[in-house]
Amino acid sequence: MSEKYHRFTDFADTQPQFEGEKKKIPEILNTEILIINFRVGKSKYKGKKYLTLHFEIEGKKFIAFTGSDVLTEQAQEYADEIPYFTTIIQRGNYYTMS
Repeated sequence: MSEKYHRFTDFADTQPQFEGEKKKIPEILNTEILIINFRVGKSKYKGKKYLTLHFEIEGKKFIAFTGSDVLTEQAQEYADEIPYFTTIIQRGNYYTMS
């Protein structure tokens, strides 16, 4: 019977599911993290994008969400370098990787 029907996973373009404790960006400021993956989604707010970062600190996995345009652009620009270590810092009104 299952031979006649498709499986959802055969045709759906699903996003990877990240595992780990949720952290807010201010909780990880000035801490070295290992970026292991990310994804960019469409925010509910005014058509903006949001970034989901999947990262490790001392071998433990975490996820963080942000609407930061700077972090989103940096993650996309250096996607081919993953995994990489970085530190998120605050410069004035925005966050950036250093």
